[in-house]
Amino acid sequence: MDKPQPSASQRSMLEADPDCPICGGIGYLRQELPITDPGFGKLILCSCRERSRARQDQVRLYRLSNLDAFKDMTFESFKTTGRIGMGETQTHSLELAFNQSRQYAQNLSGWLLLTGGYGCGKTHLAAAVANFVVAFGVPTLFLTVPDLLDWLRYSYDSTETSFESRFEEIRSVRLLVLDDLGTQNATPWSEEKLYQIINHRYMLKLPTIITTNLDLIELDGRVRSRLQDSELVTSVKIAAPDYRNATSDSSIAGIGTLPLLSNHTFGNFSLRENEKLPADEQKSLERAFRVTQQYAEKPKGWLVLTGTYGCGKTHLAAAIGNFRAAEGDEPIFIVVPDLLDHLRSTFSPSSAITYDHLFEQIRTCRQLILDDLGTQTSTPWAKEKLFQLLNYRYEAKLPTVITTSAKPDEIDPRVQSRLSDSRISTAIAITAPTYRGGTTRSKLK
Repeated sequence: MDKPQPSASQRSMLEADPDCPICGGIGYLRQELPITDPGFGKLILCSCRERSRARQDQVRLYRLSNLDAFKDMTFESFKTTGRIGMGETQTHSLELAFNQSRQYAQNLSGWLLLTGGYGCGKTHLAAAVANFVVAFGVPTLFLTVPDLLDWLRYSYDSTETSFESRFEEIRSVRLLVLDDLGTQNATPWSEEKLYQIINHRYMLKLPTIITTNLDLIELDGRVRSRLQDSELVTSVKIAAPDYRNATSDSSIAGIGTLPLLSNHTFGNFSLRENEKLPADEQKSLERAFRVTQQYAEKPKGWLVLTGTYGCGKTHLAAAIGNFRAAEGDEPIFIVVPDLLDHLRSTFSPSSAITYDHLFEQIRTCRQLILDDLGTQTSTPWAKEKLFQLLNYRYEAKLPTVITTSAKPDEIDPRVQSRLSDSRISTAIAITAPTYRGGTTRSKLK
């Protein structure tokens, strides 16, 4: 078989294997055919050239996918065990999300919705799916939602591409990954563009992955209704805490102290049968256990736990927090004097967070657990800040757990009036004395 000599222009375009035993590095072959055959004298691509073109296509697809910043986020690098101290429910949610994402990558059918708090692994799994399918030649686009909207805005003034072509590219790409839905600036224009993209892909059932840290009720109603279509959408909620923050399960770095109390669960709470407590004290402990379990499963209103030091109220309050964290919430658990110290620290010029931002985050958080109310210094500033915080949550009826060993007359009367309001607050008094030790697991169901 003769080896054709390519021209200079042809040679510059060739990316053949220089060691190819078939074409000798040229990249083309001339077939041995009879002179009467229509293919006589025509060049064909060598298989090494075909492989090179496939590699080029893959590089082009990867470049267009916007995945360069996420190239290390693969299924192989994802840790289903999360970080140290996670509960069984949290670990299980990670494993479920991993398995569902891997299955989705292999089938690429319907939509995949990944929900959960910041740093729980949503983006990693979405990127892992995208990296997996791009390697098999699937046209993919990975965009955080704010970036997507910026792309569209810039295209109005772009000389390289029109808004219409960019919009069509996004809404019609084979696989679209929308990361962090809900973090965009919710202008009427952005809401409309997002809806048009999502609705187009919904109507055509185009493979789509969406991640969000919001509850669906917080999303645009038109988008929410499509994400709730169980025939198209596989929804997975990840209950794992932020893997980036090893010191706090709270969205506010350095505030929550639940990791320090991660061993405080309902499963290892002692009802202290071995102490042979008086009947009324034993019953108060059992009632506190039942009520806190019920509250943890469906937090509503306020729960106030009172009792002497070491009677078990902090354990039960922390158990509520750990239970809610395992369900995907981000509760803030903090001792009241520490809370006030955190607020004071924001006045420092070196503080990385403003007072207004921190105070707003605490008073509006989904689940707040205040331990040891009444042990703080009774300065006018401390009283006012606590009242403002608790009054806001009282008016908004936000789930709040409070523990205190103080007597009613030792608490600010404005706060006490809210703690004793039975319309929103359930008060549980633990009359058992300080726990004297021993590890008796709870037997009360």
